Amino acid sequence: MRALVTGATGFVGSHLVEALRRRGAEVTALVRSPAKAAPLVRQDVTLVTGDLHDRDALLTAARGQSVVFHVAGQVAALDETEFYRANRDGTANVLDAATRAGVGRFVLVSSMAAGGPSSPGKPLAGGETPRPVTAYGRSKLAAEALVRGSALPWTILRPPMVYGPRDREVLKIFRLARLGLGPVFGDGTQELSAVHGADLAGALIASALSEKTGGRVYYACPPETFTSAAFVRAVGDTVGRSVSVVRIPLRLGSVVLAATGMVARLAHQRTLLTADKAHEFFEPAWTGDPRPLMEDTGWAPEFDLRRGLADTYQWYRSAGWL
Repeated sequence: MRALVTGATGFVGSHLVEALRRRGAEVTALVRSPAKAAPLVRQDVTLVTGDLHDRDALLTAARGQSVVFHVAGQVAALDETEFYRANRDGTANVLDAATRAGVGRFVLVSSMAAGGPSSPGKPLAGGETPRPVTAYGRSKLAAEALVRGSALPWTILRPPMVYGPRDREVLKIFRLARLGLGPVFGDGTQELSAVHGADLAGALIASALSEKTGGRVYYACPPETFTSAAFVRAVGDTVGRSVSVVRIPLRLGSVVLAATGMVARLAHQRTLLTADKAHEFFEPAWTGDPRPLMEDTGWAPEFDLRRGLADTYQWYRSAGWL
């Protein structure tokens, strides 16, 4: 396999590159900063300098590839326009380059946010009518629409919360757990799915190699689901602390998120914690059904939540992040 990976210096992209190299794949990465991409050079990855709006660099990177894994995207933005420029328009540029280069398969890393929330006890399988509830989710769904309309053979994966070594979002929960705190939005009964970064990488590769996945949308996660309260307690168990679940009600959470977002905008900084994000944080369920993906590819996750959190904690400690 010869593969182009966008977003290779990011959390998910770095796991994907590692998995591809273990399989002996020849990997090319589109990178904005060669200095930041030094770990990729040590893995014998070919670098092409550019971004999602550099059409010449994209075409150079796409030439000769058998598959494009489009991982790059923006999860925090100053406004909805910025989300669309990165996630929709950037995807359009990658698709154009892949089409002109004659790439054989296009795999998009979308997000569960594009499909929208599930209902309690009813994980989403991929065929449901999407109903995103945030600007981020709408921008990812717009990217999906472009992929669906392309002439390339394509597959779309919608991961839920992704965690594992090198992730900085779940790191915040680990740090609070070490203080004995486990904050949750709502009453703690929100149902969730989560996937370890290494498992997501395996799912992406499996979907690219299977002939059954063309033109399909999948949720990539273990079949295990859990509540938000159970999640923070599991993190506490991992670090050896009994955590107090701190429940943040809707009204208070909405005010805090609005204030956080406003402060960030005034400082011209991007944050995940915005008033818009409250539409995700207080939904009753965000769960996915991986059975269609498992049946079509033979992929199976290596990590359940407990093992995945233990692996993540061990990495955080060895890296000095805690």
